[in-house]
Amino acid sequence: MALPKIDTPVFEITLPVSQVNLKFRPFLVKEQKILLMAMESKDDKEIELNIQQILNNCNLSDVDIDTLPLVDIEYYFLNLRARSIGENVETRYKCENEVDGKMCGNLMETNFDILNVNITTPVEGTDLIKITDKIGVKMKYPSFSVVKKIKIDEPQIDSAFKLLIECIDYVYDADNLYHANEVPYEELEQFIESMTKDQFSKVEAFVDNLPRLDKIINVNCKKCGFGHRIELQGLQSFFG
Repeated sequence: MALPKIDTPVFEITLPVSQVNLKFRPFLVKEQKILLMAMESKDDKEIELNIQQILNNCNLSDVDIDTLPLVDIEYYFLNLRARSIGENVETRYKCENEVDGKMCGNLMETNFDILNVNITTPVEGTDLIKITDKIGVKMKYPSFSVVKKIKIDEPQIDSAFKLLIECIDYVYDADNLYHANEVPYEELEQFIESMTKDQFSKVEAFVDNLPRLDKIINVNCKKCGFGHRIELQGLQSFFG
């Protein structure tokens, strides 16, 4: 006689940037084990691949996870973690306040609700950037699939440049639109490299101000009494 099947609850959220309605189930013990093993490995690429597997396993909607903006993925994961393990996260931070010429070093324990986060969003219209009087660029938010193209161990300047190129939706002039997915990567690279510093800064500002998860935690050190204002940004910072 077969054992009875356990019913799994279903949750639904609206993703903040794409506004897609996503249905999901909590991750199960087997998936929690995958996540814990990945976290223990301290390997960023392994953590990324395992999180991707869990997100896809738990997704019950006809939505391609890889196409979603990165901040939507992070928001989905926070909700998935909250519904699977709990909304409260306990973590520790080292007090770096200097006392008598030495760093305090006390470990401060704190906890917070991971569903109570802010999502910073750019001003509307900042995705359309005028490069010259006749040439401009339409930018887009990077999707989850872009993360796979960026190598963890490559120089930061290279990964930042690659991310910027991946954020180009299309280039336009007085006569045509040039969609990035129809233009060779090398040509897009040359287009960016041909910009002046001021022109490049306009495009770079879009990437610097991408939507992100953000939360402020205030905690006082019990050893030296110093008050800390800890800002959490991005998925990994929420789990120490």
